[in-house]
Amino acid sequence: MRNKAERLNLIRRIIGDELISSQEELIKRLEQHGVHATQSTLSRDFKEVNISKMPHPEKGYIYVLSEKLGGEIVSNTANLGDAVLDIRFSHNIAVISTKSGYASAVSVIIDARKSKDIIGTVAGDNNIILILHENTTHEVVFEQMHQLFPTLTYLG
Repeated sequence: MRNKAERLNLIRRIIGDELISSQEELIKRLEQHGVHATQSTLSRDFKEVNISKMPHPEKGYIYVLSEKLGGEIVSNTANLGDAVLDIRFSHNIAVISTKSGYASAVSVIIDARKSKDIIGTVAGDNNIILILHENTTHEVVFEQMHQLFPTLTYLG
């Protein structure tokens, strides 16, 4: 590999085509293609390429390209099962709790919906902060989220 762009394209291709569950596994795959990368390099590359981790029934968690994650999950939120737990509100902020590791996948779904009532989301491991437009109500946002995630409970 001669440059960073080629390495990033190879990472996209490997993650897009294979079920990669750890940075060590990806490092081995890159080495098979003649590319040496450290974990710190991969961490920076993941941010630039916008790679997320998603729960997988057989491998625990796998890396996915965020744009692929959004398209696949938005079309079938049943993949999340009962991972979305509850929602709480404080002024123009809502917090959605999920099972551990699911917040990023759920956040992608919410962002892809492009609701006029939600300015944006910030995801951690098991919580998502939603920033609400000032003119919306908690009930409207809860109803939108409940349509996407029927297991969601309203905690107020």
